[in-house]
Amino acid sequence: MSFLIYPLAFIFILGSAVVLHEFGHFIVAKLFKIRVETFSVGFGPRLFGKKWGHTDYRVSLIPLGGYVKLGGDESNAPLEGPSSQDIPPEEMFNLRPRWQRVLVALAGPVMNILTALAIPFAGAMMNGVPATPSPVVYYVQKEGAAFKAGLQQGDRIVSFNGTEHPSWETISGDALLSPDRPLPIVVNRNGSEIPLTITPSARTENGETAGFLDFIPDYGGLPVVVAEVTPGSPAADAGLKENDRFISIGGEEVKSSAQVTEYVRNHDAQKIAITVERNGAQTQLLTDERRIQGRLGFSVTELFPLHKAGIGSAAKYAYDSNIQILRLTAKALGQVFTGQRSVRNTLSGPIGIYQAAQKSVERLGWDGVFGMLGFLSLNLGIFNLLPIPVLDGGAIFLLLIEGLLALVGLSISTAVRDRIQQVGFVMVLLLMVFVISNDLIKMIGGNREPQKPPAAAASPAK
Repeated sequence: MSFLIYPLAFIFILGSAVVLHEFGHFIVAKLFKIRVETFSVGFGPRLFGKKWGHTDYRVSLIPLGGYVKLGGDESNAPLEGPSSQDIPPEEMFNLRPRWQRVLVALAGPVMNILTALAIPFAGAMMNGVPATPSPVVYYVQKEGAAFKAGLQQGDRIVSFNGTEHPSWETISGDALLSPDRPLPIVVNRNGSEIPLTITPSARTENGETAGFLDFIPDYGGLPVVVAEVTPGSPAADAGLKENDRFISIGGEEVKSSAQVTEYVRNHDAQKIAITVERNGAQTQLLTDERRIQGRLGFSVTELFPLHKAGIGSAAKYAYDSNIQILRLTAKALGQVFTGQRSVRNTLSGPIGIYQAAQKSVERLGWDGVFGMLGFLSLNLGIFNLLPIPVLDGGAIFLLLIEGLLALVGLSISTAVRDRIQQVGFVMVLLLMVFVISNDLIKMIGGNREPQKPPAAAASPAK
């Protein structure tokens, strides 16, 4: 039954993000006593469902989002169908004050953003907040990017690419998105702050060029353990197992996961001696020269100590986690518009989301499922705030324009409104065709970005 895990995880992640989004519209409309005619997961023809009261709760054919049909709202009639003719005026959406209509439209994206904040907040309250050490350089690869920039062992990074007191996640994320582009960096060396410039080395993995800094961080002696071993890989054949703690690799004491990754990368097609601790005893292992796409077939991570979190620290952790996702997503999309990054490796649709969900489940289990749900919810919420007709942001934008025109006695005619909605519908339809085609091309060609979720997930919900 394991083959069912990934489709079920995908359905749960995408379905939850859409249902929560639509529930935001639904609950605010109900609070204002606005008639809700349809609550649909998916678009197109109705597959099945049940009608309770005046609302048809349904699952529709095209699983690329969903919608809530409000009584009297004809803005998306070509997509959702016309409203019933027997709705009392006091229950009609189009007759409500403009501020109520704005709040109803805003509620869906807000629900997604709250979900994205709630998931890491709940995790922090239950498990604690991981204590991340200060970014200190442990090892500098000769002739690498850090070496050329002048970094030295023991340097503490106090600023990276304009971010003060950055985490390693921020540093590595900025580097991955900036191959062969100079980045400002400030290090503290023996009490003095020294400005430097580092140009991440460009390496192509899985068809996508990414930037690497060529230095290894010092995590202060945190345990480095095996997170995943691919069955049938050279690492598995050598006897490496999940949760093994790395003691040494190639005779070098292991101090970080990056050190292990870098060592394997620099010793391609060579046997590698590994010492791990398993069940309190040390075990000597030796890999052979084989590689699978340049890899031994395992991943490693640090075991960060967890500190008990209160409401304040958990909220800060949730906020910082989401801001980091938004920052890197915005940076990636900005590079698309400036021509520095390919669209194909930036946008993902349902297939890309499925592949990312599969990897998350494989590596992290339920933590991966909820982590992916938070990531997708955040992207869905922000995407639907874009001022594109048919999306929530487009509806809000039109309502604001109407409000401004009303101040001078003007209004938007029904014909103009219908034409705007038609243009928006075509734009969203073209976007869906593009991301699905893009997913198929990446799946066939294998051009996916290494170890990163989709920078932006395009699955509209209204």
